Amino acid sequence: MKLAVVGGGSTYTPELIDGFARLRDTLPVEELVLIDPATERLELIGALARRIFARQDHAGLVTTTTDLDAGVAGADAVLLQLRVGGQAARLRDETWPLECGCVGQETTGAGGLAKALRTVPVVLDIAERVRRASPDAWIIDFTNPVGIVTRALLRAGHRAVGLCNVAIGLQRKFAALLDLAPSDVHLDHVGLNHLTWELGVRRGGPDGEDLLPRLLAAHGEAVASDLRLPREVLDRLGVVPSYYLRYFYSHDEVVRELGTKPSRAAEVAAMERELLALYADPALDEKPALLAKRGGAFYSEAAVDLAAALLGGGGTEVQVVNTYNNGTLPFLPDDAVIEVQARVRAAGGSGPVPLPVPRLDPLFAGLVSHVTAYEDLALDAALRGGRERVFKALLAHPLIGQYDLAEGLTDRLLAHNKEHLPWA
Repeated sequence: MKLAVVGGGSTYTPELIDGFARLRDTLPVEELVLIDPATERLELIGALARRIFARQDHAGLVTTTTDLDAGVAGADAVLLQLRVGGQAARLRDETWPLECGCVGQETTGAGGLAKALRTVPVVLDIAERVRRASPDAWIIDFTNPVGIVTRALLRAGHRAVGLCNVAIGLQRKFAALLDLAPSDVHLDHVGLNHLTWELGVRRGGPDGEDLLPRLLAAHGEAVASDLRLPREVLDRLGVVPSYYLRYFYSHDEVVRELGTKPSRAAEVAAMERELLALYADPALDEKPALLAKRGGAFYSEAAVDLAAALLGGGGTEVQVVNTYNNGTLPFLPDDAVIEVQARVRAAGGSGPVPLPVPRLDPLFAGLVSHVTAYEDLALDAALRGGRERVFKALLAHPLIGQYDLAEGLTDRLLAHNKEHLPWA
């Protein structure tokens, strides 16, 4: 089995490598190719990857290349984890929206749109090259904004699935609080990428006992603290929202906070410098503890599980993924991309099939519909360009929604992204 990682020079990659090494019985990787244009970082992380494999007695071959076409040739699955523009672009995404009193964040609001505009054309080009080199390969997208990027891939006819680590992180957290094995916790996880709610926390599987009331009663304070929301909000909602819902439920508070502290991009950039220094140590043969603070917790386990299931290995049959709606949420178009539990081992290798979900309360369904409409416009802007399309996408976003804000944000978005948007 051959896997390729596009963006293999990311500081995330040792987390992924560690998962491949530990879970080799689930996903028996024979060749792993790390692909990245950043030669120096790529070689640094490639060397560490080989040491991690050696430490854990993994016989797989780890290679590195800057040649995308050669790297993906013959691959069974290709993982995308790239960041167009790097941390510098992320810093801008988190900064200029604040000038208009809007949240600065890399996956939602105006910053999330900027990232989508930069990313979608690049990912589609990569996917076409994968299709030519390995027409049967699965593309697993971890590149944000995952929902929009996955929709672009699926609309272009690629064998693609979107992946996020929010669900697996909550599953592990709830399992620990309830003193259960993670495999015994099934989430009624419903919504869009970075816009989800846990409607139930079930013991054993989709039809198991719902432990959510017990979880909130006994551990509501701990859960609320992790989400940085008041306990009262969880009690009134009766569900557990993703931590990304704080940008919607506490938007103005978040904007005030962001104006008084260093951006997350600045923190991550400093952390990456420290991580790269650690990776350069030839004695290091395991992922360092600092990597846990970088983000992407349990990403490797989710990626291994998904790849194994898609490729007919030992992966879990039901997993949280981003895929076509196809009637799962009846108020959305079939070709909307949703994030829900799905049966991954679909008949004929056709990919994930969403499980039936509980009815989504109008309080949540309204926001899902609103953001889906924004994502439609965002994808159109990413595919066809044009200032007016950018303006309409911003105007449609529930965190913006006013024409003067949309005008100001459009001007700033285009000014800060000219090098990545040829039409601008």
